[in-house]
Amino acid sequence: MAVATATTFVWLGMVLAISFLEAPLKFRAPGVTTVVGLGIGRLVFRALNVAEVVLALVVAVALVLGGVTAGPGVAVGVLVVVLLAQLVVVRPSLNRRSDRVLAGETPPRSHLHLAYVGLEVVKVAALVVLGVLLLA
Repeated sequence: MAVATATTFVWLGMVLAISFLEAPLKFRAPGVTTVVGLGIGRLVFRALNVAEVVLALVVAVALVLGGVTAGPGVAVGVLVVVLLAQLVVVRPSLNRRSDRVLAGETPPRSHLHLAYVGLEVVKVAALVVLGVLLLA
């Protein structure tokens, strides 16, 4: 269970640092254009999502080997559903939109970022709940 607990808090720290600090702040840095910010964001979020898949697998395997109970099992289930929704539903649409921006187009405003942020908030809550349950 120590591996699942540590992995949960590493995952939580990564999501908080990248989604809620790096992502919004990079567009405020001097000289960072929308195109440059999108390029950086795509690289960073691709790496984050790969890391999240690995972390989710580590947590799930550790819980199975440690004898998962209902509470942590539900939290991991929520995390997997949220991560899949981001990777399969929201990210591909965001990538298509950013492709258009990177190609010089000005597509209409989109609420996809709000959906992604909403899923990130749910993910953070599930990670906190999982971490607390694992510490108890």
